[in-house]
Amino acid sequence: MADEGTYRWRGMTAEQRAEALEYRRTHRLPWHSPPHYSCETGVYLMTAACFEHCHVIGRTPERMAEFEQALLETSRTHCERIFAWTVLPNHYHTLVKTDDVKGLLAGMGRLHGRTSFEWNGEENCRGRKVWFNSTETGMKSDRHYWASFLYVLHNAVKHGYASRWQDWPYCNAQMVLDQIGREEVTRLWHEYPIEEYGATWDPPEL
Repeated sequence: MADEGTYRWRGMTAEQRAEALEYRRTHRLPWHSPPHYSCETGVYLMTAACFEHCHVIGRTPERMAEFEQALLETSRTHCERIFAWTVLPNHYHTLVKTDDVKGLLAGMGRLHGRTSFEWNGEENCRGRKVWFNSTETGMKSDRHYWASFLYVLHNAVKHGYASRWQDWPYCNAQMVLDQIGREEVTRLWHEYPIEEYGATWDPPEL
């Protein structure tokens, strides 16, 4: 997740922090955020989380739905295609194709700034940090793409928000099932297992 680096940083000694910052300085990397790269395929898994994993997006169903639409509108502005997406109460993922990843990241930054301002005003929490940095992971192969595609669609089930992909309303799982069918999804699940959990998982209930 996008905020794992924050938790690693907190566990470092002062000497380890100084060494990490010096490495980033000498390699001209951002000091306190992950570097951003372009990949040859132009296909990226985009991820962003609420700071400290607080459930700010999911405060109400209306906010979830509005943010999903805003996320898709921002993505369409900078992307050729959106293959998969899911919005959860405290983070989101999109799998997209773009030749302008820096523009996409800038657009996501503006979206985060706008929603932070709106949500903090609604909750009388001016000054609260809502978002952590967006990160992008370039797809290196077909296997990498399909495993990431399935990971996005499975995310609500993984985190316990739904028992089936299509039961979660803030994603495109139902659209995928309608387009390619349950049989094909099950085949993909076996052929391209989600890497973190291995090939022994049972097929998702669809």
